[in-house]
Amino acid sequence: QVQLVESGGGLVQAGGSLRLSCAASLPNMNSKTMTWFRQTQGTEREYVAGIRWSAGYPFYADSVKGRFTISKDKAKNTVYLQMNSLRPDDTAVYYCAAGNVIASTSRQPNAYDYWGQGTQVTVSP
Repeated sequence: QVQLVESGGGLVQAGGSLRLSCAASLPNMNSKTMTWFRQTQGTEREYVAGIRWSAGYPFYADSVKGRFTISKDKAKNTVYLQMNSLRPDDTAVYYCAAGNVIASTSRQPNAYDYWGQGTQVTVSP
């Protein structure tokens, strides 16, 4: 079954940490870019971080650079998002996405074919 399943969201105080997981069951994983987006009510999905499954450096939105780390475990077919120094404005539903994307479109949600169900992250002041 083709799917992405996220876990790890929750409620945390400002300054705290959470780790999100995205377990992938997809064809042709080596061709995929794995990316985290986030969305708050009434806004568009915002790029957070991405990484190519086969190789390459991770990329981050400026708003999370230095605080969030994206990583992958090929043995587990899982992508992680370690979030440190969380702030209230990080509060959102976080989505894992996968697709055969090119660099120029990798930050656009409509470039991705597969999406997880989303996991809520709430950061209290």
